[in-house]
Parts: sequence; C-alpha cells; structure tokens
Amino acid sequence: MVARIHTAAFNGVEVLPVDVQVHLARGAIPGFFVVGLANKAVSESRERVRAALAAIGMAVPPMRITVNLAPADVTKEGTHYDLPIAIGLLVALGKVDAAAATQWMMLGELGLDGTLAPVPGVLPAAIDAYSRNLGLICPAANGGEAAWAGPVNVIAPRDLLELINHLNDDATLTPPKPAPLAPRTAVPDLRDVKGQETVKRALEVAAAGGHNILMTGPPGSGKSMLAARLPGLLPPLTPAEALAVSMIHSVAGNLVGGQILRHPPYRDPHHSASVPALVGGGVGAKPGEVSLAHYGVLFLDELPEFARPALEALRQPLEGGTVTVARANRHVTYPANVQLVAAMNPCRCGHIDDAGRACSRAPRCAADYQARISGPVFDRIDMVVEVPRVSTADLSLPSAKEGTTEVAERVAHARAVQRRRFAALAPDAGLRVNAEAEGSLLETIATPDAEGHALLQRAAERLQLSARAYHRTLRVSRTIADLEHSEGVHRRHIAEALSYRRRAN
Repeated sequence: MVARIHTAAFNGVEVLPVDVQVHLARGAIPGFFVVGLANKAVSESRERVRAALAAIGMAVPPMRITVNLAPADVTKEGTHYDLPIAIGLLVALGKVDAAAATQWMMLGELGLDGTLAPVPGVLPAAIDAYSRNLGLICPAANGGEAAWAGPVNVIAPRDLLELINHLNDDATLTPPKPAPLAPRTAVPDLRDVKGQETVKRALEVAAAGGHNILMTGPPGSGKSMLAARLPGLLPPLTPAEALAVSMIHSVAGNLVGGQILRHPPYRDPHHSASVPALVGGGVGAKPGEVSLAHYGVLFLDELPEFARPALEALRQPLEGGTVTVARANRHVTYPANVQLVAAMNPCRCGHIDDAGRACSRAPRCAADYQARISGPVFDRIDMVVEVPRVSTADLSLPSAKEGTTEVAERVAHARAVQRRRFAALAPDAGLRVNAEAEGSLLETIATPDAEGHALLQRAAERLQLSARAYHRTLRVSRTIADLEHSEGVHRRHIAEALSYRRRAN
C-alpha cells in the first residue's frame, strides 16, 4: 500500500503542490528513507517523526519505509514536511483513515514530544489549498494566519494526537478564528519637527504619490528623524494589498501570532547589508528587504555607505516593481513595489558647506563621496531635497500647527483621487499611485498646459534630463496638482517638481 498526503513546496510566494508518498515493504532490510530532492532539514524529519510517534505510544515498525516527495525534481526545503510524513506513515499502517487524510493539505513541524511548532508559508498555502478544493491542517500557532485565507476549511491542532483523533472522528477540532490585525507601530509625529518646512512639504508630496525621495544634508540636520515620520503619512493598506504583503512576510516567517499586516511596512536595513539581504537570496532564496517593504517604505540611511553591488542590485526592482533571485537550480520572483526613502551626508565629513569644519579635501571629497552612487541609481530617485542645519532660533520655536494627522488627511485624499482616476482609465492595470503610471497613461493624466510644457522643455535641455527623469518629473507634478485638487497640471506644478530634481555638482 502507498499512502498519499498533500502538502506544498514554496518558490517565493508561489505554492507548488507536493505529494508525500509513503510505502512500507515487509521482508526487506529495515530502514527509513526520504527521497525526492530533500534538503538536510527534510531528511532529519525521520528522527523527529520517530520520536513524536513514540511520545504518543506508537512505534515505527521494523520495516523498510520509503517516503517519496513528488515531484522528485523540485527541491524540498523546510521542516513543514514533518506532519504530512507522520500522517502518511500512520495511514500506511492503518492507524488513520486514508479517505479523511486525503482531503487536506498538511504543514507542520513536529517536536520530539508530538507537539506541532509553527512553520512559514501557511497563508499562501491556505490560499492554494482553497483553489484545489482542499482543507488545510497546520499548527495551532499558525491557525489564526490561515483563517485569513477566506472560506478554506482550516484545522489547527496543538499536537499530533489531537489531529489523529480528529481524522478518525474520535474528537472534533474547532476551526480557528482569524488572528487580530497587527497593531500599527508607534510613529513619531511630524509636529515635533522644528523648522524644515521645505522638507516637510517634500515628504508630503512623496507620500501622496509614492515617489522615491533622497534627503541630503549635514549630520544632525534631522534626515533620519524626518524619514521615520513618513510611514505615519501613508494610508492603511487595502485588503488586497494587506494580503499580498502578508504572504511575503508569511514565507519569510515574520508574521507574529498570525497577525495580518494592515499598515505599509517600514524597513530600514543597516548600510552593511549584503546583496542577498537587500534583494533576496541565501539559503532557500528568502525575500530580501526590498520585498519585505512591498507596498511600503524602504529607508536607506547613509546611502553612499552601502556596498556598490547592493545599490546596483536595487535598480531593477525600483524600476519594475519585482525582483528575480536567479540561482543555478531555481529562479524565484518576489514582488518589490516599494517607495525608496534615502538619506546621505553631502560628503564623508558632512560639513562641505561649512568652511570652518570641512575637511582638507573639500570640495573634492564631496564629488568622490557622491560618486559612490551611480547615475542610474540617482535617475530612479524622483525627488532630491536638501535638509539644512537647524538653527538655534528654529529650535526655540513652538510646535508646528500641522502634524502627522493633518498631513495624512491630505495624502489620503490625493491617493483616493489617484485610485479613482486609474480605476476609470486603466481598470486592469492595478495601479495605485502616480509613481506607477507610465507610457500613454502618464501622458494622458500629466500633460501640462502650454506654459508648463514650455518650462519643462527648457528645463529638460538645461538640466539634461534623461527620458526617465523627464517622466518622473511629470509624475511628481501630477501629484502636486492632486494635492491642490487641480484637474490639470500647470506651470507652478512643473516648477515645484523641477525644484526636486538633483542638481549636478
């Protein structure tokens, strides 16, 4: 007899169906073998299954046990194969009803005492199980996460014995309820920032249109402080966006208590981050920071201090909204639609504009320092804003009248306008913000009036704007017009958008 149990392998957020086939042979040399391109963690499941069965009073018989993970040419990684292997073995031994077991997709890591430990990837697995007319069995710690997948039938036992009793109709497990939404991380208020009104305006425009922004200024001017306040200006994710973001974090094993993320993620990796850490890769081709920030903010502080290959690896996801991790034996594509927020000093010492504090290599040090960032990377940044040093007079001023709440309301209105516009003009494109518009659609929504067009043409020639920079200027001007509730793009909108372009040194 060959027992078959449904489970899954993961290729990024894509779920690949896997059959766990268990065969018992009598009269052969006893042994327990796992085949089907299994990695070390899967092969070690033999010992966890033995111990878990022994803990509930069942012994593995002295037979030749062969477990095949089909299809055999797909790499199997992770500990979530423990549970389907154990149930497949029990079905082959006649201890669990075969008809009941084949109605489920199973994932779970077994402890030596028979308890079930949480595993990554349960949310996308639950969605895939529903599409295949299967229920899902997962550890209790993952039950609240799986319940968010919709009308899929979910069972979340705490240990192996509970599951066996349920499959044999000796006891009934209650389906889990969806876990509560993840609470929003406390975000500092924009009202606490003294001065820097120009930078606050730039942050508002960037948040409204989803534009990449670079802040440059001397140390202590407040660049990191301002960046930390940007997430508070962004509206909550829509249900579809929340599900897409949570699926990535589920595969990465980052969902705490199965709580679905409802607010845009904010990721701020250290400048020592490697290429795999930023764009994904490593063991299992896990998602990197640019994918974990999908539909949210990726903040890169001290931008020139990042390794050059790491920054260059961001070029494709910043332009296309996806990142493909290519390895010799697999290609994994992750969503990576992020808003880049970066900060940097004008030079290594940071005091190029202060003759009394600048280093001896000024102004050459500024050119060398900024040259660490390539032109194509700069070209993918929509807005560059200088953050001047805050004066003592500014620090003594009272708090600003407008804070995060007031600015966030304007941002939410501008984004609502953009969603309605894209729903009417490109309903199948799935566009969210002006930063994603391109081609003929961009020309339709952001073509300026005669005066604005003339200004843009003159600026394009004098600043030597590339085609990408030209279109990014149009996108920013469209966002500025949306914040003003303006149907058309006028000269003043183009002028402000051009003020955010990087000036050559």
